[in-house]
Amino acid sequence: MTFEDLDLSNQLQYAIDDLGFKNPTPIQEQAFSVVRSGKDVVGIAQTGTGKTFAYMMPILRDLKFLKTQHPRVLVLVPTRELVLQVVDEIEKLAKYINVRVLGVYGGTNINTQKQAIAQGQDIIVATPGRLYDLALSNVLKLKTIQKLVIDEVDVMLDLGFRFQLVNILDVLPDRRQNILFSATMTDDVDALLYDFFKNPEKISIAVSGTPLDNIEQVSYNLPNFFTKVNLLHLLLKDKQKFHKVLIFVSFKRTADLLFKHLEEVFGSESCVIHSNKTQNYRIRSIRQFDEGKNRILLATDVMARGLDFDNVSHVINFDTPDFPENYMHRIGRTGRAEKEGKTILFSTKKEQVSKEKIEELMDYKIPVLEIPESVEISTMLTEDERPKEDREQSKNRTGLEYVPGPAFHEKSQKNSKTNQGGSYRREIAKKYKKPKTRGDKNYNKRNKKK
Repeated sequence: MTFEDLDLSNQLQYAIDDLGFKNPTPIQEQAFSVVRSGKDVVGIAQTGTGKTFAYMMPILRDLKFLKTQHPRVLVLVPTRELVLQVVDEIEKLAKYINVRVLGVYGGTNINTQKQAIAQGQDIIVATPGRLYDLALSNVLKLKTIQKLVIDEVDVMLDLGFRFQLVNILDVLPDRRQNILFSATMTDDVDALLYDFFKNPEKISIAVSGTPLDNIEQVSYNLPNFFTKVNLLHLLLKDKQKFHKVLIFVSFKRTADLLFKHLEEVFGSESCVIHSNKTQNYRIRSIRQFDEGKNRILLATDVMARGLDFDNVSHVINFDTPDFPENYMHRIGRTGRAEKEGKTILFSTKKEQVSKEKIEELMDYKIPVLEIPESVEISTMLTEDERPKEDREQSKNRTGLEYVPGPAFHEKSQKNSKTNQGGSYRREIAKKYKKPKTRGDKNYNKRNKKK
């Protein structure tokens, strides 16, 4: 099937031609008519299969021009970076259509976003937290929403956005179309569907544990963090082969430590993104990696979820994720649009259990390669890798219960006074013995005579 078989409008077809696309992906092909029908839709598809176009093509196909101030389409995504990407994709697709698109997310001035909303918008792309704030401020009217799209819903629920999602769904009009896209189906996602969706039609393209056929997977069994660093340095020195590399770690602390070691060797070729970095830094890092100015991007799972990078040569899993689904999301960053991709998994002895869970989910044994002889096996361990008894004790505390010792010096005469309840009480008590109240003059006189 080609895009011309999908009954696209001329304006959409022109935009698709400009982008150079000829054939829709399976999710785009199957979702088009279902989304256009107006039914509630649940799409399950791997990352890198064109989900944004899958829901936006049919929406834009039937979105008529209206001189209305309030939005008619709402797209919710989990991260700020994904807001920017989805807005960019919609603008490419709506190149020849008169439609107003606005992305709103936290970490930026909310008043600027309020002013943009007041000017009138057709499509709002938002993170749940900022959208909820805008809805509470009464600037953003949600009663005109006809179509709600929730993209990467499993990540939103993992990030703790259930409260905002439920509240947003409650204030939206009952007569609307719900469109949900996710790479994995979890119990939380099922509960959301049960509560808010009306007989949704499911479109499932790939089971979450199915490895993509066009991605070559290999692994290394390594003893510790610093041996992983040594192997990573060796691999990344081959700039021709590893020309665009996305490295995943599970924690921000690990990301900062690894980035420090990468920067020492590769300098400005590397960049890093995680939630502790400023918004401008993250956007700049993503843009420079996407444009090829940086060869290496180091990221945590949440930050890179759903982001679309062209021509990633390798995805390197510096650590083995605890959740097998996260591994599937990671490797989906390469081999996109049916291109060939390569992934490498680093695992320590402690991470073997997580690796086995990944292999069980995929029903596939990841080949193990021998560590190259030129890689130094490090004996140095990180703080987390050391046995508990060997970890450095805080100088201010011992392993025993802390018992405060005596003060450094006795209190001076000035500081040895105790609270007497204020000067007025003391003076009155001295003069009139025991006054009942400040204004009880008769009582005070009687006591004075005595």
